[in-house]
Amino acid sequence: MVQYKMSNNDPNPPFSLNLFILFFFLSLPAFSSSLKSLKNEEDFSGSGAGYLVRRAQRRALVQTEYGEISSIDVTDGRRGPYHVQFITMEPNSLFLPVLLHSDMVFYVHTGSGRLNWAHGKDDQINEVPLKQGDIHRLRPGSVFFVQSDLQTERQKLRINAIFANSDDDVYDPTIGAYSSVRDLVRGFDTKILRSAFQVSEDVIESITNSTDQSAIIHAVPTKKETFWDLEARFLKTFIGASYHGMALNKKKHKKKEKSKTYNIFDEDPDFKNCNGWSLTVNEKNSPSLTGSNIGLFMVNLTKGSMMGPHWNPRATEIAVVLQGQGMVRVVCASTAKRSECRNFRFRVHEGDVFAVPMFHPMAQMSYNNDSFVFMGFSTTTRRNYPQFLAGKYSVLQTLNRQVLAVSLNVTNTTIDQLLAAQTESIILDCTSCAEKEEKVMLEEIEKEREEEEAKKREEQRKREEEQRKREEEQRQREEEEARKREEEEERRKREEEQRKREKEQRQREEEEERKREEEQRKREEEEEEERRRREEERREEEEQERERQQEEEEERKRREEGEAAAEREQEEARRQEEAAESEEEEARRQEEEAESEKEDTRRQEQEEYSKRKEKEAQTEQEEARKQQEEIEGRTRPEEQETEGDQHYDGEAGRREI
Repeated sequence: MVQYKMSNNDPNPPFSLNLFILFFFLSLPAFSSSLKSLKNEEDFSGSGAGYLVRRAQRRALVQTEYGEISSIDVTDGRRGPYHVQFITMEPNSLFLPVLLHSDMVFYVHTGSGRLNWAHGKDDQINEVPLKQGDIHRLRPGSVFFVQSDLQTERQKLRINAIFANSDDDVYDPTIGAYSSVRDLVRGFDTKILRSAFQVSEDVIESITNSTDQSAIIHAVPTKKETFWDLEARFLKTFIGASYHGMALNKKKHKKKEKSKTYNIFDEDPDFKNCNGWSLTVNEKNSPSLTGSNIGLFMVNLTKGSMMGPHWNPRATEIAVVLQGQGMVRVVCASTAKRSECRNFRFRVHEGDVFAVPMFHPMAQMSYNNDSFVFMGFSTTTRRNYPQFLAGKYSVLQTLNRQVLAVSLNVTNTTIDQLLAAQTESIILDCTSCAEKEEKVMLEEIEKEREEEEAKKREEQRKREEEQRKREEEQRQREEEEARKREEEEERRKREEEQRKREKEQRQREEEEERKREEEQRKREEEEEEERRRREEERREEEEQERERQQEEEEERKRREEGEAAAEREQEEARRQEEAAESEEEEARRQEEEAESEKEDTRRQEQEEYSKRKEKEAQTEQEEARKQQEEIEGRTRPEEQETEGDQHYDGEAGRREI
């Protein structure tokens, strides 16, 4: 906000709403897109971490009958989120001692009380009274507690606090903004505590065995040393401070040095006119903020007023609505992607928190029937000079008007009229601006809703078209698959017929082959039968021949038996001749066997037969010889007489054989 004093003695001519609206829309032609809205203006409220956080979205950290603590995390899109806590204490309540983890700057919204704190570099516990409008800062590592006053009007003590989130002092959400001193003390075992504090075991047990308490309790004074007095003694030892008692104890103690506290309502505003006033606090006018990266501001807009369009070049604003309601318009003046940087407007109520990043033009407007009061924290204490678009201190006044006319694509006369019309600055009269912004917002919400519905309908149409397309593609695929199946079936049938024909052809060939084999087998059988028949005939012939020969042999035997008596003398010669004939017969048979294998069996049989016959003949001849010898002894004279005839008969018999 403004960091320099402005005179409020300038005349205050009536401000033309239509001219301002014309100026507002001409000066920001490139930033006409609105951020997509959600139902009930929850555009940027998110779930507790966004540009806008509603009061109903605060997270409850502590909630008792003596007070409550809630928190939110809000972001500016660049750094953060920034952690803000809202501490509410009933009259005569005590916020128990805690160890601070990060830089803390707070504003007293309502009520009064006392702040007690100590820092490691101090040699005592400090105490300051708190009242509405006070601003105070506590450094990391400080140990502090707060007690609310018991006032006749019984007003609650409400504190809005922000915890730093800078490169040098980062708020760590994993450990929280602070931790209870009671948890720090009770975290060690009894022996360590007795050795560290040099107290009796009863004292340690009174600390460690006590029941857990909420962070905010009822502060009741007592004459007897209480648990909190004992804890305070440990706190004194813990921080090394010269402590003489807590605020609960009504005994008189040595007067403690008090630190001066900055109070917004004790100072003159930086700017004030009939439309409202504004005030900023930094390390220049509040030494307690020295070294911190947090500053404060407060704006009070009367009915139908507006904090003129402006932006902060060095600070992000985190604002808390203290009273009334209003409209906030924020413009993204970036050339980056529109999806990442968009314009937005929203309506805020008491307790809501909203953040505006640096270099984002903004305007806050009050309604015609209510004032709009908000305070907040800026993320830097460096010299930040807000840049205004309208009024005597407009940045457009410093530009060449001809260049400005070319930039806005209007005539020089229009630029002269635009810059000369507004004589006010900073906080301007803007009757019905908030109502019109709300109307535009609602129209945009309705338009976006209609666009969303149209988009949904278009998406539905596209889905239906896609569905029809998919169905058509599915139908085509099914037809194609059916065609392929038919072709496959036809191909399968052709292949089946081909296989069937091949099978039949193979069967025919096999049948023909079988028939040929059968015929061949039959021919072989017939040939074998013919061979057997011929062999049988041959055997029959041989048998007949053997029978014939046997008959002849028998006939010969009979003749030989008849001639035996006449052949006695010639038996030896005949045997020799028969032996020679047998040898000749044997040679002849061997020659016949070499000439034809088919006659082997017959010749062998004939040979065996001949041998048997020969043996029989020899046997018979031997018998005949023996008989002949016997006969010779008896009939030798008769042989001599018939010798000539026997010789003739023997020769005739040999020729016959």
